[in-house]
Amino acid sequence: MTLEQGQRVKLAADLRLSGSVVLAEDPAADTGAVAGSLSLASGIEGTVERVNDPRQEEQSHEVREYVRLKSLLDDFGHQMPTGTRKQLEEQVSALEPEWVAHQEQKLRVTVRVRFDNGFVLDDAHEGVFASA
Repeated sequence: MTLEQGQRVKLAADLRLSGSVVLAEDPAADTGAVAGSLSLASGIEGTVERVNDPRQEEQSHEVREYVRLKSLLDDFGHQMPTGTRKQLEEQVSALEPEWVAHQEQKLRVTVRVRFDNGFVLDDAHEGVFASA
């Protein structure tokens, strides 16, 4: 599932957060103090405030062109003359290896979610959330 800013989500699994605590205003502060742990139950809902998707930021020209042409083919291919559609299909096929390689990169998409109770979970993997 691809998350978007402003989307309502719910936690899809129980989480236990543990580690150091620092003041939000001073992230450079000493992080040596352990604060214990905090558990979040699955099902709590919130809103996505930010999505960090490195795949979007690092797209090559070929990947962007594949996405553009594939969208054009999917949306309007059935209306195109046969010759034009065939040419577009060939262009998409030629760019497909770049797209597959891009998709296989194991870049991690993270999100910042503000739960309804006011708690903010930042830099969380998108896979722990489901649509609300």
